[in-house]
Amino acid sequence: MTLTINYLFWLLGIVLLVIGGMIVTDRDHPRRFTAGGFWIIYAVIFLIGDKLPVELVGALVIAMALIAGFGGVTAGKPKVLSEATRKASAARLRNKLFVPALTIPVVTVIITLSASHLVFGGTPLVEQKNVTLIGFGIGCVIALAFACVMTRDTVGQSMKEARRLVDALSWAAVLPQMLGMLGLVFSDAGVGKAVAHVTTAYISLDYRLIAVAVYCIGMALFTMVMGNGFAAFPVMTGGVGVPILINVFHGNPAVMVAIGMFSGYCGTLMTPMAANFNMVPAALLELPDKNAVIKVQIPTALTLLVVNIFLLNFLMFL
Repeated sequence: MTLTINYLFWLLGIVLLVIGGMIVTDRDHPRRFTAGGFWIIYAVIFLIGDKLPVELVGALVIAMALIAGFGGVTAGKPKVLSEATRKASAARLRNKLFVPALTIPVVTVIITLSASHLVFGGTPLVEQKNVTLIGFGIGCVIALAFACVMTRDTVGQSMKEARRLVDALSWAAVLPQMLGMLGLVFSDAGVGKAVAHVTTAYISLDYRLIAVAVYCIGMALFTMVMGNGFAAFPVMTGGVGVPILINVFHGNPAVMVAIGMFSGYCGTLMTPMAANFNMVPAALLELPDKNAVIKVQIPTALTLLVVNIFLLNFLMFL
C-alpha cells in the first residue's frame, strides 16, 4: 500500500471536525454555531471534497467566506490548564520541550531523502510527488506522540490546545490555501498574459535590469494584493518571468524561481492581506496598533527587495 497525500487530508479533516464539534458544544462561545460550522465545513472539504461535485465544493467555500465575512468566526474562551500547572510542567521539562518541535523537520527530511529507497515489491511506500508533505504529516504525528509521552498528557489535551490556537487564529488559518488557489485561478483566467501585455506596452523591457526589476517588484506588489507569494508566482512568472527573463534573456529558471519567491515574501511583510503573518500576531500580542507588525517590517522588506533585484540580475545570468 502506498501512503498518499489523501491520508494527510483525512487526518487534517478529522482534527478540524473534532475542533468544530468542540466549538459547537461550547455553550460559552459567543458564536458557537457559526464558528463551529465554519470549521466543520472546512473539515468536510478535506474528508470528502474529492467525492463531491465541484459546484458543491465551491458553494461550501462561498459559505465559509460569508460566515467569516459577517463576523461569524469569533474567538471563544476555551478551558486551558491552570498557569501553575503549565509553569510546573515547563520547569520539569525545560529544554526537552524543543524535542517535539525539532522532530517534525528531522522526520520530514529523513522521509524526503529516503523515499526513493522505500520501495517494497515494486510499490513505493510513500507517494513520490507529495513526499515532502507526507513526511511533514508523519513528522507531526510522531512529534505528537513524543509530546504526549514527555508531558504525560493525552491526545485529548492536544486537541483542546489545537482548538485554542484555531480559535485565536480564526478564519486567517485558511488564508494560505485559499490565496494559493487564487493564484491558479488568476493564471487560468489569463491574468499573466494581461500583465505581460501591460508591462510590454508601457515599460521597455529591452534592458535586462529593468525586466528583472519589473519581475521582482511585480512579485512583491501582487503578493501585497493577494496576501500570498504562491498566488503571485504563477501570475508574474507566466507574464514576465518565462517570456522575458528566460525566453528572451536566457536566464537560469532555478535562480529566478528562488529569488522571485523571495521578492514575493518582501510583499508579504508589507500587507494586511497576509493576515496570518501580520494581523494575527498583533492580535495575539494584544498590540494597540493592529498594523504595528507591518510598520516595523517595511524598512526590512524594501531593503531586501532592492537587494533581490541586483542579486537576480547578477546570479540568473551567470
